[in-house]
Amino acid sequence: MADILEDFKKDGIYKKILYPGEGEVKLYEDGCKLYFHYKTTKADEEKTVIDDSRKDGKPMELILGKKFKLEIWERCLRTMLQKEVAEFLCERKHTATYPLVSKSLRSIRDPHHNHKHEPEKKHCCGMMSLADQGTGHSDLDELIKDPQPLIFTLELVKVEHAGEYEKETWIMTEEERIASLPRLKDEGNELYKQKKYTDAAQKYFTALGILENLVLKEKPGTQEWEDLEDQKIVYLLNYSQCKLIEGDFYPVIQHTTTVLDRHPDNVKALFRRAKAHVGAWNPEDARKDFLKAKELDSSLTKSVTKELAALDKLLKIKEAEEKSKLKGMFES
Repeated sequence: MADILEDFKKDGIYKKILYPGEGEVKLYEDGCKLYFHYKTTKADEEKTVIDDSRKDGKPMELILGKKFKLEIWERCLRTMLQKEVAEFLCERKHTATYPLVSKSLRSIRDPHHNHKHEPEKKHCCGMMSLADQGTGHSDLDELIKDPQPLIFTLELVKVEHAGEYEKETWIMTEEERIASLPRLKDEGNELYKQKKYTDAAQKYFTALGILENLVLKEKPGTQEWEDLEDQKIVYLLNYSQCKLIEGDFYPVIQHTTTVLDRHPDNVKALFRRAKAHVGAWNPEDARKDFLKAKELDSSLTKSVTKELAALDKLLKIKEAEEKSKLKGMFES
């Protein structure tokens, strides 16, 4: 570690430990997930504060080796122990991208921040674009125009090694994503049994996102493409069932229609779309789907009869309401 800190000094990075950490000194391997608080200040006499994550109370998360935009933070955190608080004075060659990173982090913390930019210019990106258009934050615009050394005060709150945390899909390999599909299905099913329909729907939706990403890599019509499209069916139906229970009818119609475009005789999709059509008040479409579901599966006769009776009752109520409105209009 002493060698690393000596190399830091040669590279214009100066570390000062403010509070010692816990455990042994060691380097963290790629794939570790670090939770940390950060405070960014200028290197002036007042130590003018630019950003402070503690204002939000929630620590930042970073996975080592995933090419975080501000490389210097990753380098600094690798030298820290859990619970350690340290101050890093970094020369401006290490801080040039900070305004871009800070702008992104502020947008996440405060998505309603209101600022205006000039119309976007073509062939312009990164720091050049920010220099021309501004960030919407005067202090960050100043740092772009006048790059300067910055002090990063970091507190390493927690370290989770690879395998100790559930990977988000964006950091998974393709093989890991494929392997996660049965787990997502099982977790979604368990949450559904517990009547946690929103959480269950999110599991199925995540699986659908993985499959959609894989489908895009295959040529339509190939066996690989067909297999992936077929794998979507169970997740589309499960997601639709959750949304149906929640009374969110339009996604149900959308996703069951996707199933029926591929498998027109899928009874579950027909029955769920029919119920969603009732909720969205498309009575004729609902009736058509109910009747086709019964035609395909006679065991649904009792259920379909009950649903159609309820639909007819709703129609009579709607008709009575309309007549009452028309009568009121003529009387007035």
